[in-house]
Amino acid sequence: MKRIIQQFLYDDSGLTTVEYAVAGALITIALVAAFTSLGTQVDITVDTITDNITPP
Repeated sequence: MKRIIQQFLYDDSGLTTVEYAVAGALITIALVAAFTSLGTQVDITVDTITDNITPP
């Protein structure tokens, strides 16, 4: 019984899953931030082009 408890306490195989989940979350947050910024810049560019094309 003592051996089983020690194996359970020293088993770190689940740790890699948590690390992958954290890494995936960080990548997702970075992508959302990048696409949000890109979308804002595209919107500004399209508005500027539209303003220049539209007659006064």
